[in-house]
Amino acid sequence: MSFASSAGKWAVMLYRALLIGLVILALGGLVAYSKFRPPPNAVSGFLEADEIRVGSRVGGRVKVVHVVEGEAVSQGQLLVELEPYDLLEREKEAIATLAQREADYQRMKSGYRAEEIAQAEAKFNQAKANYDKLKTGPRKQEIEAARGRLQVAQAELLLAKQNFTRRTQLFESKSIPKEEFDAASEQLESAQAQLVVRQQELDLLEEGTREEEVREAEGHLAEAKAAWELARNGYRAEDVAQAKAARDAAQAAVDVAREQTKELRIVSPVQGFIEALDLQPGDLVAAGAPVLSVLDQEDLWVRCYVPQNRTAVQVGDKLWVTVDGLEGERFLGEVVFVARQAEFTPSNVQTPEERSKLVFRIKVELNERVGRLRPGMTVDVSLTPAKDGE
Repeated sequence: MSFASSAGKWAVMLYRALLIGLVILALGGLVAYSKFRPPPNAVSGFLEADEIRVGSRVGGRVKVVHVVEGEAVSQGQLLVELEPYDLLEREKEAIATLAQREADYQRMKSGYRAEEIAQAEAKFNQAKANYDKLKTGPRKQEIEAARGRLQVAQAELLLAKQNFTRRTQLFESKSIPKEEFDAASEQLESAQAQLVVRQQELDLLEEGTREEEVREAEGHLAEAKAAWELARNGYRAEDVAQAKAARDAAQAAVDVAREQTKELRIVSPVQGFIEALDLQPGDLVAAGAPVLSVLDQEDLWVRCYVPQNRTAVQVGDKLWVTVDGLEGERFLGEVVFVARQAEFTPSNVQTPEERSKLVFRIKVELNERVGRLRPGMTVDVSLTPAKDGE
């Protein structure tokens, strides 16, 4: 073997050794860099939005569906209408009952009218006059008049007797017909009866009013006086309070009927998108059951997971959020939740490798309302708090 060929072999072997050494050195450098370089100060997540399940508290049969799945809706927009059935009539009935209760309450609150008070006073005065008359008894003039009527009756009786005596003699002598005799007899009987009546009238007047009549008149007087005072004083406070309570109960019934009528129109509570809708006119929906869901596009937030070596993040921190597909833009968010317990690994961790897998869930709410953002977009959340004025 020549010296030249031997030297060439040694050169090739040396070249290979140097090449292998450089590769080993490069790999060692990469391993060292991966061990000692700082981990990225950001975590990834997805944009999410609150899903609001909308329904009616009264339920019923679907009349009209005004939206379709995926449609953008504004706050207060009508989504679904239900058949009213008897709700409208029940509302009218409640309104009519309220009007009646309101009239009763106002009547009791205002008290009696002036005409009613005057009428009660007149009845009282009438009862008082009757009581005074009965209690005082007949006047002297009335007694004297009764005596005079008695004397007239006595004179008429005397005249009737004399006439009857003459007619009897003439009838017995057959000088007058029987009819004339009968007339004289009837005249005598009438005069006797008239005398009895006049005598009784005088006796009653001289005896005066009976005690029972006076007590009866006194009772009527007390009743009329109480009715007059009641009309003047108005209704009792308890009666007015009862009428007011009845009015308030009727008002509450009207409010309930109106709220139930409002529930026939299902509207969007927020501005967002129709997420799920499987409803057709004629379908029956239960009271209190959701009929569709709306994603709130004005309240976007990010759910992400922070390693345990980055748990310095606190509630209230301001963090920057970047969205894939919107390069060069970032949005300010606020940490509103940090989990107190780690996830994804068991609680009885035994090795450092397992402990490195511990993460804590956080929730970052976007403070900016950007219409271009949609739930489901992938984002990165910087764990470095944003500085004021940045």
